[in-house]
Amino acid sequence: MVKSLKDLLAEANGSVPKLSPAEAAEKMRSGDVLIVDVRDPTEVQQTGRIKGAVNVSRGMLEFRADPESQYHNPVFQKDKPILLHCASGGRSALAGKTLQDMGYSAVYNIGGFKDLAEGGIETEPA
Repeated sequence: MVKSLKDLLAEANGSVPKLSPAEAAEKMRSGDVLIVDVRDPTEVQQTGRIKGAVNVSRGMLEFRADPESQYHNPVFQKDKPILLHCASGGRSALAGKTLQDMGYSAVYNIGGFKDLAEGGIETEPA
């Protein structure tokens, strides 16, 4: 069956837990989490990033997350909680579903950069 973007987003949003900025901040304070910004590098350059976040554009996610890929980034560990965000929450939801499909279990969509920054999450220049 062919799926539309609306279908894919509904599936992702139904599978990947969504956290508020306050809930995201609590997870960040609790320690060992990976924060992944799936926006394109040009977006990150313009606005900065969440402090400590790793920027992996949505188009490179599978390559960076797969230990068998020559492009694997070792910060991706299947036993480590992953907090994903983008500009508004759509790409991070899709990215979370992809990571779940790849065997990552503790994956959370923390939404959009602007909402996180306005919610008190610390940011830093790119």
